[in-house]
Amino acid sequence: MRIPALVLAALVFALPAQAQISVGEISNYLNGFRTAKAEFTQVNSDGTISTGDLSIRRPGRARFDYDAPNKGLVIAGGGQVAVFDPVSNTPPEQYPLSQTPLNLILRDNVNLGGSGMVVRHGGDGTQTAITLQDPANPQYGNIQLVFTPNPTTLRQWVITDDGGSQTTVILGDMQTGVGLGGGLFNIPQELRARGLSE
Repeated sequence: MRIPALVLAALVFALPAQAQISVGEISNYLNGFRTAKAEFTQVNSDGTISTGDLSIRRPGRARFDYDAPNKGLVIAGGGQVAVFDPVSNTPPEQYPLSQTPLNLILRDNVNLGGSGMVVRHGGDGTQTAITLQDPANPQYGNIQLVFTPNPTTLRQWVITDDGGSQTTVILGDMQTGVGLGGGLFNIPQELRARGLSE
């Protein structure tokens, strides 16, 4: 499984030019929580659909536990993203987190207004979409975040990889400020638990 197909992509919205939620408000929202949990539905670039549970612990940590029959696992932690294949006894594929668009929202301090990361930003009365890209490394692809207002809430994100493939993750109700142990995001610990070498 390729990392971009496991960590997000895009429903392209035709949104009016006027944004409902400002860039500053979005930054404040992302900086307003350190931990979060939500159920998710993922739509892959080939049209297949999977579901699971997402855990986030900023900075730099996320975990995607996929439901059966997939039963896959993706962990972001320690500066790496590891994709575990449930039917293989081989070590996971690993990628630097810094080379994935997910890194842009897992940073310790998200400052979208001054970063040069905002590619597109628009909304209407029901939702706002903002597309982010690392200005120094556009080859890493981009991430589109979709929010609803009152209060500002992240509803989905879409990752477009360097080849143009898109993966969409639609979130259920997100709980923030939840207790999440560091072991959930520890790739070496997961490897040991599975009897795999690092």
